[in-house]
This record gives sequence, C-alpha cells and structure tokens, in this order.
Amino acid sequence: MALQRERPALVLASGSAARATLLRAAGLRFHVAPADLDERAIRRTLGGEAGEAAIALAAAKARAGSETAPEALVIGADQILACEGRWFEKPAGRAEAAAQLRMLRGRMHSLASAVACAKQGTVVWHAASEARLVFRAFSEALLEAVMDADEAAIGSSVGGYRLEGPGIQLCERIEGDHFTILGLPLLPLLGFLRAEGILLD
Repeated sequence: MALQRERPALVLASGSAARATLLRAAGLRFHVAPADLDERAIRRTLGGEAGEAAIALAAAKARAGSETAPEALVIGADQILACEGRWFEKPAGRAEAAAQLRMLRGRMHSLASAVACAKQGTVVWHAASEARLVFRAFSEALLEAVMDADEAAIGSSVGGYRLEGPGIQLCERIEGDHFTILGLPLLPLLGFLRAEGILLD
C-alpha cells in the first residue's frame, strides 16, 4: 500500500539536496522545481525575528512555485542562521565561509527553519521551528580540515557547514530538532499533509 495518494501532485520549490533527501526518506513522491527568486534581495527587505523572515521566504518560494504548477501542492522552505543579531547568508566562497565560521566559533547561534505550502498562488499553511547550536573554540587547523573535507557545504549551506558531515566536529552542544537543523520542519509538514488527506492517517 502506498503512503501517499496520487493527487494532488507535490512539488518541492527548493534546490536543497538535504530537504529532498528528507522528503524521500519519509516516503513522499514529489517533483523538484526550485522557485526563481532572488533570495538575497528578499532577505534585505525583511526585518523582525529570524523565524518570521524564514516563514516569509518559504511562503514566497511556495507561492512562486504554485503559480507555475497550479494543480500541485507546492512546498517552499527556508532557513536563516542568526548569531548575536546578525543574519548569515550562504557564503560566496571559501574565504567568506571561513570568515563566517570564525565569527561563530565559541558562540551560540540559532537556525530558524520554515516551511510553507501553496495552492494556485495562495499560501495555505506554514510552520517554523528553531534550533540552537554552540560551536567549540576550534583551531584554525580543524577549520581548514573541515572545509577541505566538505567543500560542497561552502556554497550550499548557510554558515558554510553541514552537521550531517564533517561540520559536526565544530559543534559542542545542540538544542533542537534534527530536521530543523537540516532546514525543514518535517514533522509539522507531515502532519499538515495527513490533515489534507495526502498522506495516510
């Protein structure tokens, strides 16, 4: 018996490999169609709490995706890393990644993750969650070794690290949900899909 009903089709409006992996592992069938948005430009217009901004970005992705796939339920997601009042972007290169990791060294930072679903251009649901991480006072040698071992994280992950990879060695303490850290509040999303009759109850 299938875990998911055939209709409506699901679309993930995100190019994140981690999010796609989480959804596939949960048994969902979906198409990947990243939303065509200038995320950096949108972030610059947002203020307030990181969680609220993450919801706004997730909703923008879901809405944009649903305009091109009106018969589907479109999932948008976003994550914002905040440390001492500053929001961090995905680093543009190795030097920027190293600078970000040095700023996080020995400090606590938060990861605000959000997910939104849209139908026919209208957001019908959203949720957000937050995790907190404390980085060790790691050495420069470890910093360089982690970046060497996981170069893909430099441009694809906010903060320039991945806890599901060698980046875990930078971490001293974690408070929060594993799925939130990976950029997707998965349990609330699955609950919404069940309530909509898309997944088995």
